[in-house]
Amino acid sequence: MRRSPHTARKRLRRVAGAGAATLLLMGGAAACGKDGPADTLDAFLAGWRNGSLEKVGFVTADGSRIAANDVFNQIESLSGDLVRQPLVLARVGQPKVTGAVATGAIRLNWTLPGGGAPWSYQSAVRLTNTGSNGWRVIWEPAIISAELTTGDKLKVQRVPPQRSTILDDAGQPLVTSQPVVTVGVSPQDIKDLASLEKSLTAAFKKIDVTLDLSGLKARVDAAAPGAFVDILTLRQTDYAKIRDDVRPLPGTHFHDGLRDLAPTRSFARALLGTADEATKDDIDANPDNVAAGDIVGHGGLQQRYETTLGGSAGQAVVIARTSPDNTVEKSQIYSTRPVPGKPVKTALDVKTQEAADAAVATEEKPSALVAIKISDSSVLAVANGPDGGTVDTALTGAVPPGSTFKMVSAYGLLQQQKVTPDTIVECPKTKVVDGQTFKNADGEALGRVPFHTDFAKSCNTAFVGLAPQLGAAGLQNAAAALGLGGQWDLGIDSSAGKVSAGGSPTELAAATFGQGTTEVSPLAMAAATAAVARGQFLQPKLVLDPPPPNPAAAGAQLDAGTLTALRSMMREVVTKGTGTGLRDVPGGPVYGKTGTAEFDTGSNDTHAWFVGWQGDIAFAVMVQKGGAGAEAAVPIVDKFLTAIN
Repeated sequence: MRRSPHTARKRLRRVAGAGAATLLLMGGAAACGKDGPADTLDAFLAGWRNGSLEKVGFVTADGSRIAANDVFNQIESLSGDLVRQPLVLARVGQPKVTGAVATGAIRLNWTLPGGGAPWSYQSAVRLTNTGSNGWRVIWEPAIISAELTTGDKLKVQRVPPQRSTILDDAGQPLVTSQPVVTVGVSPQDIKDLASLEKSLTAAFKKIDVTLDLSGLKARVDAAAPGAFVDILTLRQTDYAKIRDDVRPLPGTHFHDGLRDLAPTRSFARALLGTADEATKDDIDANPDNVAAGDIVGHGGLQQRYETTLGGSAGQAVVIARTSPDNTVEKSQIYSTRPVPGKPVKTALDVKTQEAADAAVATEEKPSALVAIKISDSSVLAVANGPDGGTVDTALTGAVPPGSTFKMVSAYGLLQQQKVTPDTIVECPKTKVVDGQTFKNADGEALGRVPFHTDFAKSCNTAFVGLAPQLGAAGLQNAAAALGLGGQWDLGIDSSAGKVSAGGSPTELAAATFGQGTTEVSPLAMAAATAAVARGQFLQPKLVLDPPPPNPAAAGAQLDAGTLTALRSMMREVVTKGTGTGLRDVPGGPVYGKTGTAEFDTGSNDTHAWFVGWQGDIAFAVMVQKGGAGAEAAVPIVDKFLTAIN
């Protein structure tokens, strides 16, 4: 049914109003009553833009008349993906007249979807002089683009960029393209879904993969019979371990592919994140820049630096043409090149990271290990156990440091000359402050012993007794000198800790041995330990390029005499104190401090800690609900140091 001119005009104006383009007419606007070829061409361009095509006469290439509404319908159809895009139209010079036919050059400037680069090109409009009816536009698809014919459509396709990678401290890729196998099912081949789920769960467990398959039935029910319903993508090495278990299962299908992966599944997993195919949520959140099949970052550095690593897509304008056999052929007529991603360089050292991952993997409870190069404060390893994790507790955790914080309190006491390593400080079984009773682990009481012994044996009550001499200001100053509680910028989310203000006598007493309201991350304690070993606080360095914009300034030089005493005391922890499990590790002497941190009133659960250094590497280990530091954290340190030596 043919639309009325009034309906066509309304529709044209609605479509024209969707864009923000303007119409530029070179050579002057059409004046009422004029009917020269330039005037008719100007009127056509104006009508194309503002919905007034009914004021222009049209004929087809064979001379037949065609209604303005039909011309509009063809313009809309041929424009395809560009129909709602801003378009600037301009006549170029005067039409050339040859007898009853004139040809006018026009310029079209499209803005591609997503604010892409303008697509600008020149086309031509033919006009014919009909005598008493004046000049009419010869309508043909080539007006929009010379390659177009009736039934074609302009389509815009993304040209995905080459994703870059994350580099280690030597500039070598940490993430490389590796073979993978996607395990899935085809609904038509499944004989017993419940049995299949049970068998798959058992097989995945063999490679330490726990997968929730509760939603699989709904996905299978919603899928077409021959569809491939993906379940899990595995490294080819992991798939090989369970191939004989999953391959024979009725209903299973397998797709080989490539994916950007770190050296191992657990390798700095929470820090690096993953690069995977875009999900529906990814596409919905960024439809102009992400499309199905794109690889995007999920979590960690991959997500934080998505723009850097991912680059920016190019665009291609193609003509989609349906052939007689109903297949769609596409030919490209314009494109912009994608901009490849740039690498992100980190301070991670592969050997140290692999040693850290292996060390925490042996502990069933959640754990974290951070290793820092003392000489330049580079973060060499960030490990979260036992399987790499998805939450980066190593960098962002906020838990009490327990007795590892005695390193900080001892620095403050020694620096203020409130004690020396040989000062006799009583270590009773309990100590009462304002009605609150503080005690030692296992009810230990050392009696009157030198301060270095209190430190090595980790006597809580000795530090409670010294808390008034340290004072709230002394506690804060010592922590700040070692970098705790500041604002750091490592290029990824991290925590420098929050140090107790020591506002009441009981809070100050608790804070001197790492309880109260003090909270730290393993990163924060590793950095403080590195400051003691180095003699100055330097903010840890993790992302090297692009460099973080707001790193913390270096701290002042620490008191040399105080450090000599504190380092000796930290060595005694390993030789005679609570860290003797590290006396025989390979490599040079180990310095450190154990910690057992209460975190929940009324609970006997405690986090296990150890902080220390050997050679040029400082480290911090924390095991959630691990119990005593000597029992849970020290064995992890042993494995770590043995591996790197």
